[in-house]
Amino acid sequence: MTITVNIDLAYEFAVRADFTTVFGTLSDVPKSASFFPKVDQLVDLGDGVYRWEMEKIGIAQISLQTIYASKYTSNKTKGSVLWTPVPGEGNALVSGSWKITDKKKSTHLVLQLQGELSLPLPGLMKKMITPVVEHEFEKLVEQYIDQLSRHFGGEV
Repeated sequence: MTITVNIDLAYEFAVRADFTTVFGTLSDVPKSASFFPKVDQLVDLGDGVYRWEMEKIGIAQISLQTIYASKYTSNKTKGSVLWTPVPGEGNALVSGSWKITDKKKSTHLVLQLQGELSLPLPGLMKKMITPVVEHEFEKLVEQYIDQLSRHFGGEV
């Protein structure tokens, strides 16, 4: 039996670094991923596709690992980095985008993430597990943003 947890997050903030530095970091998937906590392995599958293998997490007597692949495209002129899910790789589908805007003395960022995580758990556990998974995902994304912000000289 499997339960599905849906995630939908959005963040908006500005950093001190210039547009070129920020875009260069966020459009370089391995470099950007190096700031994301609890990544066990990032595998380059070629053609802009990367498989993320997260560290296993334990919830009570259950051990879970999130694995997914996304295809990345970036456009410096538009200030965008987009990723779309690659079905059939792991137990999650993750999509999202960075919108990067040059504000001359800072760089404005908008991060949007959507995820659908399938967990091999009985349906009875959905009400208990869903808020835990949502919280854990949100916490990881917020740590990612904090680490990126520090790398970019802090938030404005």
